Amino acid sequence: MLLSELQERQRRFKLAMRAGIPVVLFIFVIFYTTFLYDSAINLTIQNTLLISAILFISVYFIYFIMELSIKETLLDHATQVYNEKAFIDQLEDYKPKALVLLVIKNLSTIRENYSIDEVDLLLYNVIHKLNNDLHKSGFENSLIARRYGAEFLIAINNNDSHIQQVLENFIHENRMINEIELNYSFAVITNTEEELEKSIVYLKDIIAAQNQSSNNGKNANVSKDAKEVSETEACVVNSLQEKKLLCSFRPLLNTRTEQIDIYEISVKLRSLRNEDILPRIYLPIVNRLGLGRKYDLALAEHILNILPLVDENISFSFNLSPFSLRDEHFQEHFFALLEKSTINPSRLIIELYERKTHHDLSGYLKTLKKFRAKGIRIAIDNFGSSNASMEYMKHFNFDIVQFDRDYVTKLEDSTTHAMLSSLVKMSKDLHITTVAKWVDNDTHKTKLKALGIDYLQGFGISRPLSEKKLIETYN
Repeated sequence: MLLSELQERQRRFKLAMRAGIPVVLFIFVIFYTTFLYDSAINLTIQNTLLISAILFISVYFIYFIMELSIKETLLDHATQVYNEKAFIDQLEDYKPKALVLLVIKNLSTIRENYSIDEVDLLLYNVIHKLNNDLHKSGFENSLIARRYGAEFLIAINNNDSHIQQVLENFIHENRMINEIELNYSFAVITNTEEELEKSIVYLKDIIAAQNQSSNNGKNANVSKDAKEVSETEACVVNSLQEKKLLCSFRPLLNTRTEQIDIYEISVKLRSLRNEDILPRIYLPIVNRLGLGRKYDLALAEHILNILPLVDENISFSFNLSPFSLRDEHFQEHFFALLEKSTINPSRLIIELYERKTHHDLSGYLKTLKKFRAKGIRIAIDNFGSSNASMEYMKHFNFDIVQFDRDYVTKLEDSTTHAMLSSLVKMSKDLHITTVAKWVDNDTHKTKLKALGIDYLQGFGISRPLSEKKLIETYN
């Protein structure tokens, strides 16, 4: 038992004693005045045991009631909405037509800069403002619960047609509460009747897909049908089991030779339905189901099978999850596949992208050196988008840096241009190959060449090739 649990039990028992002793005295007075008023009370062994039993039973009963009331509380202490367990218990009878997940994305930053009381008051105000907006919009009977941190669940059991608009208005009007700036995200899932238990998990997938889309400069759909999401999950699992990977190959132009000698691989999953599944849809599902290593191994195996079919001067650049790379079992399987292959390992370029620096940076860098020792090249993707990329650059000599899209798409801005110029110079001083993606026009192409970028990629260079077309071109 934890010391904190032991101390809490002691605290509750003392509280029960304080409540129990007056109860015992009250019972004793009633007993005395009713039955023993005319006779003296002798503290015999029998009477002493009786009084002790009454005291013990009273204290234990009060302690039991206190323990039960704490365990079965329905409310979250800070916000006074339902806790997640009580919320889920309510859903069976409530039968919601839609579920919503509202997330305050910058809560960790807020916690670092404000006191616990200020944060609790902030969350309390957010939820009560939201509840008022729901009432004004006709959602009088909605259930609200705090999942954990700043994740809030909302259940709607009446017409849900305009819930998305209500939430968008709420976010727009409440970006600042208690003089604290808030960054929200939300997702809506409908037709939850048959998928009630899984719907909360699906909401997390939709939020994750939004994050993937925002990184690519796209707007994600915040509302999904539960049945559709369930079918998508089944398709993802099936496609991964059967290794139905659909690769497209984005050409990188070598600005020195004006030749294309690297292709960056983007992957979709072939679906049982008509539409193939995009990474922003399937990756959250793959990660949630713990299939990330399996997916990365399937991709690595697929790439190693394709490379012998194309010209030996062509290299492939592809993304692998840092979680896979740090996994020893993944490393064993990956290196075993590489040993069976006849290709030159330098034709493999592993792209890394991490928003935060790994807590065991030295250990992680040793892992990357294992891959480097095999001859595999290592690239850092979205370079300059976070502090993590610069921190990794301090400690590991990457082969390639791929600059964040904002540096390329906002070249007209003098500050952006100056920053990119500095990053290119730093990379050249470190003998690191530079790549600029999202090159969509000749103007960008000319400016980037003038900056000395080594490789360019985008629709302004060439359209992606299918796997069949790639093999036909280079076989």
